[in-house]
Amino acid sequence: MKMKMKRKVQETAVMEMEKENEEELSDLSEEEDGDEGGGGPGGPLKRSRVQGKSLGDGVLKPVKLTKQELYKPPTNEELNRLQETESLFHSSLLRMQMEELLKEVTLSERRRKTIDSLVQEVTSLLASVPETTDTELSDQSWVPRGVKVPLLQVPYSVKGRFRMAPPLSVKLVGSYPLGTCSKPDVNVDLAVTMPAVLHPKDYLNQRYHRKRALYLTGLAHHLSSSHAFGSLRFTYHHGNHLRPLLLLTPQGKEERSVTLRLHVCPPAGFFKPSRFHPRKNNVRTAWFLGQETPQQDISEPPTPHYNNSVLSDMLLESHKSFLSASAADFPGFREGVAVIKVWLRQRELHQGYGCFSGFLASMLVAYLLSKHKINSMMSAYQVLRNVLQFLATTDLTESGITLVKGTDSTLPALSEFHDAFQVVFVDPSGHVNLCGDMTASKYRQVQHEARLSMQVWDNPKLDGFHALLMTPKPLVRTFDHIFHLPAVVKLQAACKKMELLSELMDHAGNYVAAALPFIMSLLQRGLGDRVRLLAHSLPQSPEWTIDSEPPKHKDKGLLSFGLLLNPEFSTNTLERGPPADSAQALEFRKLWGERAELRRFQDGSICEAVVWQGGSAFQKRLIPEQIIKHLLQLHANIPESSVRYVGALLDEVIKVGREGGSTGEEASVQVIQSYDDLSRKLWNLDGLPLTVTSVQGAHPALRYTQVFPPVPMKPDYSFFRVEKSHRSLLPLEGKPCPAYVPAIKVICHMEGSGKWPQDREAIRHIKAAFHIRLGELLGQQHRLICRPAPTHLDVYKDGLVFRVQVAYHRELQILRETMTPEGMVRYRDNEEALRLELETVHRPYLTSTLHGLQQQHSVFGATARLAKRWVGAHLLSASLSEESVDLLAASLFLQPAPHTAPSSPQVGFLRFLHLLVSFDWRNDPLIVNLNGDITATEITEIRNDFIASRSSLPAMFIATPKDKKNSVWTKEGPSVQILQRLIVLAAESLRVLETQLTDPTQPQDVKMVLRPPLDIYDVLIHLNPKQVPLHAQAVDTPRIVFSRGALPSGAAGGSGNMPVVDFNPVACYLSELRDAFEELALFFCDPFGGTVIAVLWKPQAFAPQPFRTAHVKARLVQVKGSEAQTVPNVEAILEDFETLGAGLVREVEVRSERWTV
Repeated sequence: MKMKMKRKVQETAVMEMEKENEEELSDLSEEEDGDEGGGGPGGPLKRSRVQGKSLGDGVLKPVKLTKQELYKPPTNEELNRLQETESLFHSSLLRMQMEELLKEVTLSERRRKTIDSLVQEVTSLLASVPETTDTELSDQSWVPRGVKVPLLQVPYSVKGRFRMAPPLSVKLVGSYPLGTCSKPDVNVDLAVTMPAVLHPKDYLNQRYHRKRALYLTGLAHHLSSSHAFGSLRFTYHHGNHLRPLLLLTPQGKEERSVTLRLHVCPPAGFFKPSRFHPRKNNVRTAWFLGQETPQQDISEPPTPHYNNSVLSDMLLESHKSFLSASAADFPGFREGVAVIKVWLRQRELHQGYGCFSGFLASMLVAYLLSKHKINSMMSAYQVLRNVLQFLATTDLTESGITLVKGTDSTLPALSEFHDAFQVVFVDPSGHVNLCGDMTASKYRQVQHEARLSMQVWDNPKLDGFHALLMTPKPLVRTFDHIFHLPAVVKLQAACKKMELLSELMDHAGNYVAAALPFIMSLLQRGLGDRVRLLAHSLPQSPEWTIDSEPPKHKDKGLLSFGLLLNPEFSTNTLERGPPADSAQALEFRKLWGERAELRRFQDGSICEAVVWQGGSAFQKRLIPEQIIKHLLQLHANIPESSVRYVGALLDEVIKVGREGGSTGEEASVQVIQSYDDLSRKLWNLDGLPLTVTSVQGAHPALRYTQVFPPVPMKPDYSFFRVEKSHRSLLPLEGKPCPAYVPAIKVICHMEGSGKWPQDREAIRHIKAAFHIRLGELLGQQHRLICRPAPTHLDVYKDGLVFRVQVAYHRELQILRETMTPEGMVRYRDNEEALRLELETVHRPYLTSTLHGLQQQHSVFGATARLAKRWVGAHLLSASLSEESVDLLAASLFLQPAPHTAPSSPQVGFLRFLHLLVSFDWRNDPLIVNLNGDITATEITEIRNDFIASRSSLPAMFIATPKDKKNSVWTKEGPSVQILQRLIVLAAESLRVLETQLTDPTQPQDVKMVLRPPLDIYDVLIHLNPKQVPLHAQAVDTPRIVFSRGALPSGAAGGSGNMPVVDFNPVACYLSELRDAFEELALFFCDPFGGTVIAVLWKPQAFAPQPFRTAHVKARLVQVKGSEAQTVPNVEAILEDFETLGAGLVREVEVRSERWTV
């Protein structure tokens, strides 16, 4: 949906930019809302049509105008619109984006007619509700068969009498009459006023709620006899089980287009509002506990939530009248509320128990209007901004607000509301807390999202509209760690442990609602500064058929919690408490129980402390899990087995070492420390004719993004023979392929001098001489084993091999020189110069920049490694370079909007998949603003240049500060087809992962998304695992692990000879296959331990071609009539596959049904 909407707005944007330059453009044709599938965020969107301009394959193209059109004066209408845009909107583009969004969520006339006819039908049917005889509330034998009472009647016995009769009135309330009802969830509310069946004492002990539910039962039975409805179901109003609703949908194809919600409410003024003061009790302890006689001298606890539920029903029509008055003569009210609803929906804050509903958003806009913080001339965008600004800067948990005008001493004070509720927003009557069911942690989440949104709006480099209103933020992609309580029934024991009887009475036995605020408070105390935000999912409103029993509290699904980690403190293994002799020490010990201990610190103080287990970075990231499980077990009787913590399930695929306790960060640090030492040694070498000006790393391991970082190699000499003249090891025949030792590339720049030659061949010879001299000096001065070559110098240090490559800064210029026939010197790019520039300029710059990014965001490296592992597992590493994936991962940290930067590899990887799926690669460049070096003006230039040159640019375009126009890392790939394949795989992987991570009842096999589907390939070349040096890195750990001539890290062994460097038979074999058969087939392989090479024939290669002696390689000659043609000789090609891979290839599996000659 996002990409469709984005493309639509962009097409409009092209025209608007031309208009701002006084260009005349064709108007967008207005499209009627067809009501197919809902529209709005989450629903399908229609494409705008540009009159007279063809956009081709969905690719944006610049609009060309004549000179007369270009300089035509603007009309009065255009000038008025520009002035309006300047005063009411951020920009012309934002105005059109908002207008397009509002078109998608606004109800069409056709939909309104459907709703009006449905309301009329229901109203007429309700007027004929049959009357029944008066019976005791406990005697429900009159309830008809085929319908159940939608209320948990515990305890069952209650005083009072009841009968059915037609309602006193049926009125529209809620968003529909206000004009704020919007798609995709079109809910129309009807307030059905109960007849004279209530008693003045019915405010006690759920009597009102029982009668309300029974009346709703009678209405459901009466309406079920009509054939005008598609379905009748019960649900709870925002998850509050004291307020059941009846849901009606129309018959036929309109069934999903609208839902009618019937609210049963008491007659206006029937109960005195003063009876429902937040400090008053209306649920007696004896009745709730089923005691026949109340205990003497017991003080009844207040029941503010219970009281609030009755008051909310009483004031439905009053609230509707108040909002209607606020919305009068204020077009921005309706549009602003519609946009706020979209914002809330994208963050999953809009429904469930304690949600920030659309009704609450409307009341907040009315409050700001009454306080003159917004005015009736404001646009939807300005309303949204002011609401977000208010939420970001106002803490309703500390300083509540009220819609009451003036002062009235008979009304409850704000302080009394604060004593009873965690979040306070009082309605115009002064009796109802509109945020009564909201927890403090949920409001803090709303505040956090509002602050984040304001930062995005205020950043000119970001597209705030798409980030904030078009990008969904599900829990699993928003928070770094999440955990679930699948068995919410465990909260029943928590209520008992925490002695929450009064809260249970207040929530009518709903132990989830009673315990949740206390659980959140407990975890917040324990986690402290380790988290920036702790949030919980909203218990959703279940729906059930009218002939079913209402769901019990334990059947409402799992409860999920999200942690937004603070990287600065989240991995601390030591929790330092107060001094042992202070008053706070007792509280500390009470909080942590047996885990608290006394420790002496370096400053000599003796303090309480808690120590958590964590040796590696991977283990330290899971310290919050230890804290949460310990606190829930200690204080809430929730066993560790009932907590499903989802924080590092994906880390499993990048673990290193036999013990599996690390995800490689320590190995990366070891490599970089060794590199730093080598760099210092190169800088300080004595005896070089020219000095070293810089030493730069150019390898993924030096930017923390090598999927499996190099580990020191201690050779087992029984696997090798020694080449003494070169102090090198050579593998023995018959042994498994030796362990892979990568060459870690280092670029060593030498100073400029007039002695450098100007001939490219002479420069190569000078560089080779430098490699020899560097090797000699490193061996003499530092006793390092070196092996020089014409193009590089291999240095064996600390068990690692560094490949030093000498560079001369003027070599690029010399390579670009060409001589014209007239004797003029010109500079032109050529393949050799571009390759050298990539090696000596772009790659070192990228490595140093991303190394710095890792210092700011400690999980960047692990995120990039997970992404590369996924790309490799799907056999696409050859099509998408490592640097490209690193930049994609970096963009998640540099431009995380609408999120914060990831603080766990898991959420970083999920966002990587979402980026691949949701980004509009066809019409947008991905701008990775490394170090913030690209200005807002340059971003606009990059986008304009991209649109102007789109046809000649790569399918995936990535711009960086040093590469704004060419996208050097994606020039060679991926192709359009491979990119589409990546998007399809990412979409399915994201769906599977999010399902597994959000539903702990699903099989928790995250490796499922790393097992590639092989059914699309024509030939599979199966390799002998014995000769695959990285076999141990396979997605599924192999059952048989071969010894490959490497001693364990702790073993004693010599390292006086150069090991076998950069030897990977699989990579060599792949290179030979591609060189020999690139015209006929594509070859795919997982570089990390893959034992299958997948072959895909190129369709065009199998078309018969005229016979030519120069083009008979791997082809068979066929004579048809007088014409000789050639076709691929598949049998011979398959034999060549085996011949080229002799000793490596185990089997060639032919899938003949996948190709024909």
